[in-house]
Amino acid sequence: MIRTAGEHGLLVETGSLELSHRLDAALRAERPEGVVEIVPGPETVLVVAPGADQARLRARLAEVTARERDRGGAGTAEGPVVTIPVVYDGADLDSAAALAGISVAEVISRHTGRELVVGWLGFAPGFAYLTGLDPMLELPRLDTPRTSVPAGSVAVAGPYSAVYPTASPGGWRLLGRTSVRVWDVAADPPSLFRPGMRVRFEAS
Repeated sequence: MIRTAGEHGLLVETGSLELSHRLDAALRAERPEGVVEIVPGPETVLVVAPGADQARLRARLAEVTARERDRGGAGTAEGPVVTIPVVYDGADLDSAAALAGISVAEVISRHTGRELVVGWLGFAPGFAYLTGLDPMLELPRLDTPRTSVPAGSVAVAGPYSAVYPTASPGGWRLLGRTSVRVWDVAADPPSLFRPGMRVRFEAS
């Protein structure tokens, strides 16, 4: 289904993260006329096109969505793996290990032992929700969020991991920190992460 989203947007309901990634990639490769922004989500893709012919754009989105749904496939993660070096000294590392019922060393091993995939960006500019986290590390958010989490903090919450792109409030459990800048307004693009990208953490 395709819904109107505000004055200039259309929201495509994909029903899955995999299809959101495929549709996002297809629209960026063959961007419809007038489209200025494409924002994939876990089960949607928002397309913003000020001044575009909405009926024509809606028909095009329906066509591309149907094509990508029919293609199926095993996923969209592609290209080289982005490696993020991490110093594992986070404020919640010990409590995360206790909650998971494993040692600190095993927390680190499990966090570095899998390729994660950027699901979508949200919450704050450059904040990427990384999917594929080891189930043992799927821990609840803090009962009381911190008023400020330093930029570069590496954290987990629920089924996701993330790197805080800037200092901000947050309730995720902090495992460590990285010196890699995942958000830089002077860069093109400003976000290191993009939906569908593969990411691996590495102890340093």
